Amino acid sequence: MSAKGTKFANALQNEAEIRMTNLPKSDREYLLTETSPFNQNRTPKRILLDVGRHSVGLSRVFIGDISSCHPSQPPDIVLTLKASTGQFQKGNIVTRSQAATVPLSTLARQVAGDLGLALRFEATDKHIANYAFVGGALKQVDRLEEAGSVNAYVDDDTLIVKNNHTPLQGEIRVLSEATGLIGIPEMTEYGIKAKYLLDATTRLGGALRIESKLNPAASGYYVIFKLHFELANHDTPFYWIAEAKRIDSR
Repeated sequence: MSAKGTKFANALQNEAEIRMTNLPKSDREYLLTETSPFNQNRTPKRILLDVGRHSVGLSRVFIGDISSCHPSQPPDIVLTLKASTGQFQKGNIVTRSQAATVPLSTLARQVAGDLGLALRFEATDKHIANYAFVGGALKQVDRLEEAGSVNAYVDDDTLIVKNNHTPLQGEIRVLSEATGLIGIPEMTEYGIKAKYLLDATTRLGGALRIESKLNPAASGYYVIFKLHFELANHDTPFYWIAEAKRIDSR
């Protein structure tokens, strides 16, 4: 089995591609039938990706709705699943309006409820005037971000709303050559791009503190806005690739 995907700290959908080899025929047929576009059972076909090692246990990397499922040619049949966060909610049309003004936190709870998500609200609360929305339920995340001038995104089963350019509270990954950093951090137009061993501490939207001896200029505090993962149970890949924006030192 192998998996790769990307998570975004904005209104873009997180995405993953998961490849499974030599599943029993009954399992393959079940997955192909359930995820077929011709299946009349219009319920979300959800996939949960947990990874880890026997020594430290499992952690959840991705939750999403399966959008496609395709088998390869025999003899070694590979089943490729593609999934996106909130895919099922794209077709769920909602109409929402608020009279006068309403707190941003109230709107966030409403959006989280429509999407069936938990809410993590860490933004400065403010009053929003004349809020209205008509469209796919998932697009409410865009509207929420625009209305409140905040950073709003879905991370697995949680709607996160926080201030722009501010990391999640209590979420920090200290990264150095001694703690899993692979190679040299790459400076980008936004901040930094770093590759490191997969762990359970890293959070999309959380803080990343780089301590690099090979590139001291890259050392400092960042907020993660994009997380790519590559995983395999019988191969080399088992890491994060984080892209992060520089923030004030602490």
